[in-house]
Amino acid sequence: MLITTLHSERLDLLPLAPEHADDLAAALADPALHTFTGGSPATPAQWRARCTRLAAGSPDPAEIWGNWVLRLRTDDALTGYVQATVHPAAAEAELAWVVGTPWQGRGLATEAARALLAHLTAAGITTAVAHVHPDHHASARIARTLGLHPTPHTVDGEIRWQADLPHP
Repeated sequence: MLITTLHSERLDLLPLAPEHADDLAAALADPALHTFTGGSPATPAQWRARCTRLAAGSPDPAEIWGNWVLRLRTDDALTGYVQATVHPAAAEAELAWVVGTPWQGRGLATEAARALLAHLTAAGITTAVAHVHPDHHASARIARTLGLHPTPHTVDGEIRWQADLPHP
């Protein structure tokens, strides 16, 4: 799977890099973003360390990490990120998305996740998975819009959503 810049109608999905740390820290500073995941907003230094670690890729040769920041072209602002943990042997990818509070409700997470899903499908991924907290209705709507369906399985209190993807 190629980690490259992706584009959607309003967004550029840029491969995550350490230089995105300050903008991500500002965009994702609202403690409300941690309601379902726990923790608290990361500082710029914590984001820099995280970006460096993620950009280096997975230490497990059986998986590939794809991480993209979302740049809203109209105001050149970083608004969040999408992630894919890809297991090539299973042709499966686990997706995640986060959009900062000021940009929520505009469909940006759905738009970014669709662009990522199209990229993964073109790369031969046949199964998409997401884990969504049972009370996180906005993320559940995104998962449903992407064609994922809840399964009876939970991981760390989150429901596993899954979809079989069309072959390219």
